[in-house]
Amino acid sequence: MIDTFDLALPHGITLSVRAAGQPGRPVLLFLHGFPEAAFVWDEALAHFAAPEHGGWRCIAPNLRGYERSSAPPNADAYRARHLVQDIAALIDAVTAAGPTPGRVAGLIAHDWGGAVAWNLAATQPERLDRLVILNSPHPGTFWRDLRESPAQQAASAYMNFLCRPDAAERLRADGYAKLWAFFRGMSDTSAWLTPALQAQYEAVWAHGLQGGLNYYVASPLRPPTADDPAAAGVTLPDTLLHVRVPTLVIWGMRDQALLPGLLDGLDAWVPDLRVERLPDASHWLLHEQPARVIGLIDGFLASAQRAG
Repeated sequence: MIDTFDLALPHGITLSVRAAGQPGRPVLLFLHGFPEAAFVWDEALAHFAAPEHGGWRCIAPNLRGYERSSAPPNADAYRARHLVQDIAALIDAVTAAGPTPGRVAGLIAHDWGGAVAWNLAATQPERLDRLVILNSPHPGTFWRDLRESPAQQAASAYMNFLCRPDAAERLRADGYAKLWAFFRGMSDTSAWLTPALQAQYEAVWAHGLQGGLNYYVASPLRPPTADDPAAAGVTLPDTLLHVRVPTLVIWGMRDQALLPGLLDGLDAWVPDLRVERLPDASHWLLHEQPARVIGLIDGFLASAQRAG
């Protein structure tokens, strides 16, 4: 059973949350990406909350800017430090009654949720035992390829469209036609994008799109243009690149936006790394191969428990 509630954080942000499992148990935290929301993790929440799969307390927030969560109007409010602050405060709140206050047993994240997770793991490793990333580039390899790879620059060109002042209006037009193209352009959605699931997406989008778009506006990690050096104009500090917690990366190799080359050299920044490549999955691997993805996470968490 999935519970929903709103959680007010000490720094003035409220996150709407989906949860499963018994409070007080060790926590698994799940972070979504764009243009999705916390509900995409429902199957995983129910799975990992079950006693036979660990009996975890499973928490999936809607990130700031999404669904009923706070959506500050200023794009600067979506810079990485603010997003990380949200998740750190959320961890404090949901682990307070558990065995490891201030620390989750696992952080599992996709797309923009993965960007937040990479940053949290690099800067506050004491907050998580394990990290699982689904098709979300490490900031070091993404920064490198946005500067040096014409193929990745072309694949990421959509990011500059999403920064336009009229992007939300264009995405809403014609029944969210451009948003649906994010899915249908990469995946055989006939196998998973049911009318019920479409309705869940549209219910979230009806709350507003600008919050999610502000992640793109606030980040310099996008392809350079004639008017904006973007990734070519920034230097990432070393503290944001090294991740020293055990990490599993699951990658749909048919991702047309985030190319497989982003995995190259990843072990230089993430020494305790396991990579699972899914040849027949795209960016939307959680929808296309949910059993496979959940099984890989299950095995990773189980190996950690055995090692402990």
